Order: sequence, then C-alpha cells, then structure tokens
Amino acid sequence: MQAWGITKKQLFWIIKMAILLMVLPGQHATLRKTDSVTDGAFFNATYVLNRDSDDVTPRPVPDEQRLMTHILRGYEKAVRPVQNASSIVVVKMGLTLTQIFDMDEKNQVLVTNIWLDQEWVDEFLKWDPMKFSNITMIRIPCHKLWLPDIVLYNNAAEYTDGVMLANAMVENNGNVFWPIPTKLQSSCKVDVTYFPFDDQICKMKFGSWTYDGFQVDITNRSTEVDLSNYVVNGEWVLISVRVQRNVVYYTCCPEPFPDVTFYIHIRRRTLYYMYNVIFPCIMMSALTLLVFCLPPDSGEKIALGITVLLAFSVFMLAVAENLPETSEFVPLISIYLTIVMTLTSVSVIMTVFVLNLHHRGPNRNAVPSWLRNVLLGPLQDILCVGKNDTLPTMHQGSRFLRNMSLRATLENIAQELQNEAQLENGVMADTIVTDGQGTTLHNETRCDVRLLPNDTHQRARRGLQIKNLHTKSHEEIVRNLQSILNKHEKEDRDYQIIQEWRQVAQVVDRILFWIFLFGTLSSTIIILVIAPAIK
Repeated sequence: MQAWGITKKQLFWIIKMAILLMVLPGQHATLRKTDSVTDGAFFNATYVLNRDSDDVTPRPVPDEQRLMTHILRGYEKAVRPVQNASSIVVVKMGLTLTQIFDMDEKNQVLVTNIWLDQEWVDEFLKWDPMKFSNITMIRIPCHKLWLPDIVLYNNAAEYTDGVMLANAMVENNGNVFWPIPTKLQSSCKVDVTYFPFDDQICKMKFGSWTYDGFQVDITNRSTEVDLSNYVVNGEWVLISVRVQRNVVYYTCCPEPFPDVTFYIHIRRRTLYYMYNVIFPCIMMSALTLLVFCLPPDSGEKIALGITVLLAFSVFMLAVAENLPETSEFVPLISIYLTIVMTLTSVSVIMTVFVLNLHHRGPNRNAVPSWLRNVLLGPLQDILCVGKNDTLPTMHQGSRFLRNMSLRATLENIAQELQNEAQLENGVMADTIVTDGQGTTLHNETRCDVRLLPNDTHQRARRGLQIKNLHTKSHEEIVRNLQSILNKHEKEDRDYQIIQEWRQVAQVVDRILFWIFLFGTLSSTIIILVIAPAIK
C-alpha cells in the first residue's frame, strides 16, 4: 500500500464508500415513486455521512423546503409568469401611509414613509396543498421570483437606493403578495400663494417602466389608502389620500402605459408661524404708528422708522430662505411684509416732511391763508389737536415789563416837552428828578427879577441852546424807543409764525397717524384674515 501512496485510513474510507454505493440503489427501489412528474410531488431523502462513525443516518427534507424546491424547479425569473405570451399580468397596487417626514418647500420634495403593496398572479407558482402537508402559503425571497418593474415616476431621490428585499408571500393558487416598506422622496409642486395658510396636494405616480399595458396592467388594489398606522406630523395635517388609475400614451411607444397615482392632500399647521412670523410683523407694524406719536423735538422719529424698516427686511429674508425660488407664486406673507415695509418707508418720508414743517422758522414765509383755514380751523377739533391761541406765560410777563418801560419813557418825554413849553413861557424847570418808583418830580421857580436888555439877548441864546438840546434828546429817545418797539414786534411776529408752523406740523402728524393706522389695519385684515378664509 505504501508503494501505491495510499494509507490505511484512506483505504478504509474507499471501502466504506464502495459499500455505501452498493446499498443505496436497493433502498431507492423500495421508496414509493410519485404518480406523475407533472403533479410535482416527489419524495427525497438526504443521508448524512459521519466520518467519525460507521453509521449512515438519513435526515428527511422539511416540507417547505420540498415545496420551494418543487415550485422553483426550472423557474425563470427574467420572463413574465404566464404560459401564453399574449396573456396580461395584472398587478394590483396598494399603499399604506405611515408617516410624513418632511415637506421641503424650498426644494419641492415630499418625504414619506410608506408600505407599498403589490399583488399579481404567477402561473408557475402553483401546487397541490394536499401533497405538501396542506401548505397553502409560503414565503419566498423576492430575488428568486419575477417582480414587476414598478417605479415612482416623480422620484426625487436616486434610483440606485433600491428598496428593502422583503419576502414575497405566495399562495397555492399562484397569487403573489409583495409588501415593501420604503422611504420615498417624491417631487411635489408647491403652491405657496397662501403661505403660511396653504394647502398642498402632492402626487406619487407608480407604473411599470418597461412593460406596456398589453404585458403588465397596473390597477389599484383598493379604493382607499390604509391610514391605520399613520403617525401624526407636527407641521402638516393630513386631510385626505385618494387613488386614481390613469392610462397614458407616451411619444416613445404606441402602446398604452397604465399607472396608479396617489394624491396626498396636506394642510400646514399655522400655530408655529403665527407665533414666530405673523405676530412679530403685526407688532412691528404698530411700531410704525408710534413714529407719528413721538414729538418732533425728541429727535428719534426718523431713527425709529428706519429701525422698524430694517427689522422688516430681516423678516423678509428669513421667510424667503424657506420658500422655493420661483416666480409663479407670491406668498401672502411676502405681500404683507412688502406692504408694511412700503408703509414704513413712506412714514419715514412723511416724518421728514413733518420735521421740516415743525422747524420752519421766521426766515420762511408765514403760513398761507388757505393752509391756515384748512389745517388750523375745525380740523384741529376733529383730530383732537389743542389750539395754541395764547402766548406762553413767560412771554406774557416779558410783554408786561416791556409795556411798563415804554409807558415810563413816554411819561418822561411828555414831561420834557412840558418843561420846554414852560421855559418858553418864562417858566423854568430847575430839576427833573425821577425816583425809584418811576415818578417824575419837578421843582419849578418863576423868574420875578426884571431882566436888562443885554440879559434879554443872552436869555434868547440860552433858550435856543436849551431848545436844541431838548430836541436832540427827544429825537434820540424816540429813535431808541422805535428800535425797541420794532424789535419786540419782530419777535412777536416771528414767534407767532413759528407757533403756527408747529401747529400745522402737529395737525399733519395726526392726519398721517390715522391714515397709516387705517392702512395697517386694513392690510392686516385683508391679507392675513380674509384672503386665507376665501381661498
């Protein structure tokens, strides 16, 4: 044996196999043969050889394994499961919606979690349950069977992702039921006209990609979609889901291509957007009205208006980031923000106009009569704007002091004139004394001395000099007094002009307040209340 290169152990194994080959044909002859091969029933026994022992122990094949071996014998999964090539495979489509993950408005993609049910009849997967321990249904891996090439026509993801290779449930009459749990990303045209009070209707179109309607017919499995396992979404409310079968003729082929389309109707929950978008916009619109309530002397009217305008710009950008970049639809919230931004911009312009009226000084012209009649008339009472008919108390006090000083000056001038007249009549005024209370005291003495001729000439010259002196003094006093009177009259006139322009500015400010209040309220009610209600 060593010369042949065979050990004793190997020789013993060869002898054992020879004995086994001689025994097996006799045992197969005693087994019960099947009645016909077409019935598909057969019996097979597998024997397990243990090298460590001399016993040969047969182990029977399980019933399901025998059944699967029987129905898959000679099965070709690449061809349609029909005996006659002219027969049509009818595939029934069903859908179980379990969750709406997300609605991406910017990219216009609906992400859902569904169970896609497909059912058809396979003529090659039939058996007699009586010959296989009354087995009426068996689970077979889907990669071993013919599967319809059903695809999502409006798929927004890559087709290389594939689906879960779930087992197919096969009944003894050839009926195949294949449920697929999958996560779909379907394209959905988003209509954001009424955002954030919008409804969206998204469709998912399923159909065969290569088989036409004469080879594979697609129909709906049920008239309704199963929503018993649906998980509520926090952003969207599911209104309804309906199914519809369509037959489409494409330009590539003359044959019809049927499909089953599921329409998902969802509605946006508005509470989140009310607290984070709508209410802040309304509050900032109220701040626009406060621009007309601030007094012009505060210096913050324009600053407040520009600050509100910048805040609206930030909100506009935040809303635009979440909306699709399309020109087909204009959202309600964008329209509202545009209107209130326009009102805010106009309010800043009007504020500049009001400040110009308020600070219009005496260098400008007085208020025109027609403007005074329109704005400073009954309109002040209608707008509850107080009239400023009297000058301030400080100004009244200055007027009183000015009148007293002018009165004292006039009395002095009168007394001087009286003294001059007395000198001319031979009456001489010795002293003119003014006490601290403004009372003029005069000491008069008559000239009883008889004058000489030379004295007469001297007295005439002295009288002429006194007269000239008094005349110059009177002219200077009158000129100074006239200057003082002109100055005070100019101050009164300028002050009156300033007060009238300030009253005009106040009336215009109040008019603009009511105009902008009406514009803000009407735009808010029409756009955010009426428009969503009548959509």
